[in-house]
Amino acid sequence: MIDPKLLADRFPGDFTFGVATAAFQIEGATKADGRKPSIWDAFANMPGRVYQRNNGDVACDHYNRLEQDLDLIKEMGVEAYRFSIAWPRIIPDGTGPVNEAGLDFYDRLVDGCKARGIKTFATLYHWDLPLTLAGDGGWTARSTAHAFQRYAKTVMARLGDRLDSVATFNEPWCIVWLSHLYGIHAPGERNMQAALYAMHTMNLAHGLGVEAIRAVAPKVPVGIVLNAASILPGSDRPKDLAAVERAHQFHNGAFFDPIFKGEYPKEFVEALGDRMPVIEDGDLKTINQKLDWWGLNYYMPMRVLDDASKSGDFPWTKDAPPVSDVKTDIGWEVYSPGLRHVVEDLNKRYDLPECYITENGACYNMGVVNGEVDDQPRLDYYNEHLGVVADLIKDGYPMRGYFAWSLMDNFEWAEGYRMRFGLVHVDYETQARTIKKSGKWYRELAAQFPKGNHKAD
Repeated sequence: MIDPKLLADRFPGDFTFGVATAAFQIEGATKADGRKPSIWDAFANMPGRVYQRNNGDVACDHYNRLEQDLDLIKEMGVEAYRFSIAWPRIIPDGTGPVNEAGLDFYDRLVDGCKARGIKTFATLYHWDLPLTLAGDGGWTARSTAHAFQRYAKTVMARLGDRLDSVATFNEPWCIVWLSHLYGIHAPGERNMQAALYAMHTMNLAHGLGVEAIRAVAPKVPVGIVLNAASILPGSDRPKDLAAVERAHQFHNGAFFDPIFKGEYPKEFVEALGDRMPVIEDGDLKTINQKLDWWGLNYYMPMRVLDDASKSGDFPWTKDAPPVSDVKTDIGWEVYSPGLRHVVEDLNKRYDLPECYITENGACYNMGVVNGEVDDQPRLDYYNEHLGVVADLIKDGYPMRGYFAWSLMDNFEWAEGYRMRFGLVHVDYETQARTIKKSGKWYRELAAQFPKGNHKAD
């Protein structure tokens, strides 16, 4: 086994090691204590949308096993827990009455973390939009941004005194392009104009959310989690290098430019013309507020080639073949230099605050054999990518923490339960948790840092 103590020596003593989850992926209890359906409840129950129509009704039963799972996080030895809050538990219809029972659950979660010496990194939105809001247009409707602002105020008024950090959104790229253009995630739209409206509504909601958080809980550091694409050219031809720039504007710039520059990318806007939503006076100023931190989710690179044959939508590119022949069980290329590339590229383009790797991990589907899960490829993946983070710190980049995705196997969106990313194996029939080989290694790594929760009893 790779010695985690040697890797730990490459990180500063105040570096944060944590684990991450998301509400819909683990909580279950979708009809309990006043929660109403989200767009993912509806989407998962439609034929042909999610593998074998798997849904989130039970998931990892985290809602009912909260204390056990918080004990598990403590056992993992990490300093911090990144989790999301389910909007349909807090304001079940998106607008209207607040559900106190939903807030009570997150009270117990946050208090349970504090009692165990675990820092709390909350995400306000990880894709589970209240289904009622879909009837008004969902993320394509400007009113949803204002509903999110109220939701953010409600959550922070209750929990803000105990949170260590908060993010407005997780992965805008998925909320916008994957969900409204490619149709792979809820609500399953395949329409460029719908996607563009969702883009601006979500960006505006982020800005309104930042205002709400700072008004209610000004001491809580606020940021946003972006799955920025590490875009690499398929060749060094000028056309392919130009394709990389267009792909950046589409996949990254649509979010980074308004958040960190207060504008949308020029070529992107020109190419999409009158399909762009109306941007009202003050919108970009609201979106472009200085953040305390930003989160990067990285799994694999994106390789592109120019595609002059495409007469459809910007950015007129096609996928280039992978360079590495190593792939995870979900089919994603393993290429740790891509993590370095995207951090360097984004810091050249934008004035960015300090950064947390808020998700990084690998899908391997090994099962339990004689009480053990030997997932060496996942361990190797973590070791390689953490090595890149250590190198970035050495080179002066403000990398402040790393959250492994994920604490446990869970509902993997359109892939249902067939794909496993966890450091902990979950038997979905019995809900038994088994720490994998990679989890034991990560636990030993986290234990090298004196601020971890193993010192906090």
